[in-house]
Amino acid sequence: MARISRRGALRRLSVATGMMALGRPHPVRASRMQDLNGRIVAIGIPSASAVSQVGTFLTGSLCGSPVPTRFPAFIQPGAVLDPSRILVGARSNFGAPLASDVGQPGALLSIDPSGPDILRVPPTFASGGNQAFGLGGRVQMCSVNSVFWRNSIRNPSAVTAEYTGVSNPLGLSINNAFGRIWPANAPFGQSGVGSSSILDPDGLPLHGAPNPQIGGVYVGALTNRDRVTTPPQPQVIPGTMSTGAVGTAFLGSSPDGSCRAVFCVVTADGGMVQEHTVKGLDGLAPAETVHPFLGRRWDPPHQGLEPRLGVLVTYSPVLKLFVSEPFHDTIAVIELMVTGPAGNEVFAPGAVTTIRSDALNQPVDLAPAELETEDTRWASNTTLESLADFYVANRGDNTLVRMRQDGTVVAVGRVRLAQGQALGNGRLNGIATSPDGTTIWVTVAGQLPGQGNVEGAVLELPAF
Repeated sequence: MARISRRGALRRLSVATGMMALGRPHPVRASRMQDLNGRIVAIGIPSASAVSQVGTFLTGSLCGSPVPTRFPAFIQPGAVLDPSRILVGARSNFGAPLASDVGQPGALLSIDPSGPDILRVPPTFASGGNQAFGLGGRVQMCSVNSVFWRNSIRNPSAVTAEYTGVSNPLGLSINNAFGRIWPANAPFGQSGVGSSSILDPDGLPLHGAPNPQIGGVYVGALTNRDRVTTPPQPQVIPGTMSTGAVGTAFLGSSPDGSCRAVFCVVTADGGMVQEHTVKGLDGLAPAETVHPFLGRRWDPPHQGLEPRLGVLVTYSPVLKLFVSEPFHDTIAVIELMVTGPAGNEVFAPGAVTTIRSDALNQPVDLAPAELETEDTRWASNTTLESLADFYVANRGDNTLVRMRQDGTVVAVGRVRLAQGQALGNGRLNGIATSPDGTTIWVTVAGQLPGQGNVEGAVLELPAF
């Protein structure tokens, strides 16, 4: 608790699972544990990280320009944003030429999970540098850190013109309410500056960006509010992406009444920032609001895998964030309020509490058990339906936990392969749920038994 209280800004309490505040966490009973046998959807996805089913982009949007009206070809069956496909982050360019000096390789793949066969992603299928297809279109490049995908292509005056929208992607939020894909990246690792982007369906940073100085890519302090507004406006809350971006979530439309999207990004130092599509980046919460990652690594053989975390938003009855803390076996719960002068209101942190449970074992990611899919202000893969449960992916023991928003454990399942086989040295690294709530998608970093030396996979599991 000292990491918050010593700043004199926030108060952090403990919420024990199924118990009173500050009580002892309730142990997980063996009778709650079940096996979840999964089907291997795809392998050959190095450092497979964030995952999400695309879902339906809504029409009749209150804000923005909806994907169905501006990019109808991209949501057709078999297209890159076909609602039934899944997007998966990877630390590989799959053969596409790397954009120099702007970070590590990285890509978002669009995968068709419908067939019964295992998709073995060709390691160089995207060598042409475009939105390439592989395996008869079952695998498609959505976006990649390549010279053909720079922000400058559509936003030549942007201060981040040389950057691409994806580089070592660790977070992914899809704005189904009023359009676009928002990945979060650690292009230079944990200690380097982070980046976050707004991508059109063709994988390029935002076309017709409302702020041409941002275009579609936010990086470090380059896109802070005071640098990209004319005349310059001071940040309402100080902050920057001075360390790698390790998670992200959609916060809905701005509280300033502009009807512009705002996303939050969690950085490796444990801080948070918020990004406005016109006004740029403000802080949200200071460093160490959540447990930081800096200097932390997974145990061998996964020490080269960049740590990440999960972020979810619930907006009813109170707007708040759930952020997993994988190195401390906890989940931070952060209430949000609104602050700032009229016309420049931003989100700010309120009370911060902690969910503790014996069921949490390196909780690397979170996903709603029920997604918000219909509200034209909030629909997103990272938005909980009102009062819905959420799932926790534990990389420590390859289990999934279904948990209520008060921290009560509903059920726990061990992730297995189709015949009940353990994942070997593979470790869970991401989780998502289908819009209808019947299917769970997980990413696995490492090698699965029986699949040779191929690294990284996606599994399909039944919801529980």
